[in-house]
Amino acid sequence: MPESVKPIAAIQGGASEIIQGLLREFAETVAPRVRVAGAVERERAGADPELSTLGDGRRFPIFQNLGPSSTACSVDSAGIVTACGAVLQDIAAGCDLLVLSKFGKLEAERSGLSAAFAAGVAAQIPILTSVAPKFDAQWRAFAAPLFEMLPPRMTAIEAWWREAATARRRSRSLWAAD
Repeated sequence: MPESVKPIAAIQGGASEIIQGLLREFAETVAPRVRVAGAVERERAGADPELSTLGDGRRFPIFQNLGPSSTACSVDSAGIVTACGAVLQDIAAGCDLLVLSKFGKLEAERSGLSAAFAAGVAAQIPILTSVAPKFDAQWRAFAAPLFEMLPPRMTAIEAWWREAATARRRSRSLWAAD
């Protein structure tokens, strides 16, 4: 891709539920025309949210029940790593866009969905994600200079995607011409 077009767009600046809704909505909107891989959070009535793959809708736990008196982190790293494995399979099968729930604590520690981020970059697939603000420094160390930050607005996501998809098509046709 040309340097002016960043292959990764990271949404920041809104509530997690709103951002996850934007990621899901955008993936669903482009899916009829674009091969989308990835995983996003899905809310469940009366229960903790889950991570759901975009290709086949498989669901994976995000949190584990540690009991009412526990003060330990309840993030279910095994569930997220398992979801990452499913996303890696979808990337290997071929996709045009990778949508990943977020870069958070596990990804900052190079776990969670970090292997999917790395596979997307290696395959030169545009990536749409979000970044938890408290992990902004780790995100920048992980993804700079390949990303741009977007506000939580569908128009911003759509504008980034138009540029990223056009740049990817151009770069693929240049490789085919060689």
